[in-house]
Amino acid sequence: MRAFVVDESQRAGVREWPEPVVATDEVLVRPIRVGLCGTDLELIDATIDPAYVRYPLVLGHEWVGRLGEAITSIGPAGTLVVVEGVVPDGVCEACRRGESNLCSIYEEIGFTRPGALATSVSVPTFLVHRIEDSVEVDDAVLVEPMAVVWRALTRVPLREGLRVAVIGDGTVALLAAHLVQTFSPTSTTLIGRRVEQAELARRAGADEFVTATSKEFDLVIEAAGSGDAVSSALDHCARGGMVILLGLPPHGTTVRFAPDDLVNNDQIIQGSFSYTRRAFADVVDRLNAGTLRPGFLVTHRFSLDEVDAAVATLRGGASNEVRGKVVIDLER
Repeated sequence: MRAFVVDESQRAGVREWPEPVVATDEVLVRPIRVGLCGTDLELIDATIDPAYVRYPLVLGHEWVGRLGEAITSIGPAGTLVVVEGVVPDGVCEACRRGESNLCSIYEEIGFTRPGALATSVSVPTFLVHRIEDSVEVDDAVLVEPMAVVWRALTRVPLREGLRVAVIGDGTVALLAAHLVQTFSPTSTTLIGRRVEQAELARRAGADEFVTATSKEFDLVIEAAGSGDAVSSALDHCARGGMVILLGLPPHGTTVRFAPDDLVNNDQIIQGSFSYTRRAFADVVDRLNAGTLRPGFLVTHRFSLDEVDAAVATLRGGASNEVRGKVVIDLER
């Protein structure tokens, strides 16, 4: 089959790749849309922590597809599905606590297992979720990054009426602005660098888009993935407030802060890694119920043959171009 493959020498491209072998308790799924994100660039550039990747690797961890065969518990062949990427063992202490993202073994589709930028992929059946026919494919392709955001927002209960800031203007930042509306914030400010993103921010639910501000906020969500963004998040956090770190700075990045200020200001700094099975299922339920419709964030579409152009767009593209989610349409 054809797949987009990257190796540790930073060689990346579409090539012939062995068809997946469907193991016991697995099912074949045919991907139809695959989203690309900044982490995919880190995988291509081999800058991600090596503990979380095994090369050579078929990319693709944000995706939606159709069942290649009938599964009684899910539906007939052709059923629209999304698949959890984290593959937990289900028996370790973390899994028993419901923290499948912290499983004692680390396996993830598109990182240590072949991903979805391919003609087909074999996945554990228990990770497959049916998507209702009423759901648009562009909405479904965003389930995985929404689950990442949702887990972070629900890890510590959020009260209503918060003054919220989101730092960053990429897809995760826009999804954070969108999903935090569930908790009825008083205001949502998106602090970004590209003014071209202002309209997407508004559609996501932000009340304002700024490139700089002196305001303080009750909740600051860092979704830019840089040391400077983390420092900015800490600077903008009000007394008694919380900072959620969603972005993933390059491995080894460090940030200076004064611990006494953190204590005196009674602040919480929360990191959040990936998503739990519960968070993923919650997002699927909300999508199927029609309360989440994030597909407006898809701004660029490419075929598998155009994946190099898709990667170039993700890296920056035109400086004045609106850029939300970049997707590969495997049906084109």
